[in-house]
Amino acid sequence: MRIILPILALALVAGCNSTKDLAESLDSRQNAGACPPVGSVYDASRVVDFRDGSDELYSDIRYTGEITDVRSFCRYTGDNPLDAELEVDFAFGKGAAADANAHDFTYWVAVTRRNGKVLAKEFYTVKAEFAGNSKLDGATAKIDRITIPRADETIAGSNFEILVGFDLTEQELAFNRAGKRFRMDAGS
Repeated sequence: MRIILPILALALVAGCNSTKDLAESLDSRQNAGACPPVGSVYDASRVVDFRDGSDELYSDIRYTGEITDVRSFCRYTGDNPLDAELEVDFAFGKGAAADANAHDFTYWVAVTRRNGKVLAKEFYTVKAEFAGNSKLDGATAKIDRITIPRADETIAGSNFEILVGFDLTEQELAFNRAGKRFRMDAGS
């Protein structure tokens, strides 16, 4: 009797589920592995835009931008490609040399292998809009789909990384690498 009751219960449950219900329940199972780590590249996580010909003085700052957080949500099963959604939080500042209440910042999202090899890189734009006399703004950019192909189901998302950074000029990159920084909200 102890053996028959569990078998009977399984048969009843299986009989109640249609093929469609079974397929939906399989699609809601947990990922086969971890999502790829995400983050911003330190040297490209901030940008200070100076007036042309500036000596990098506080009074010559047009705009500043900083990537403050990066989050991902991913889904994969079996040997299907890994699909990820990305959210990137930005903080922006408007300096004394700014010439408008809005500014576009270009940033990139790259998918890499853990060894650093870039598999794909896309460029995006985020707009800072400084309402009234505001010197600060923030935004969250959402990227709906990043697809990472996997050779087979033994390849987990943890074998890849998703990295984000501002598209910088050589001068802006050198400024960051020298450890310099200005934040419009410092002292607030």
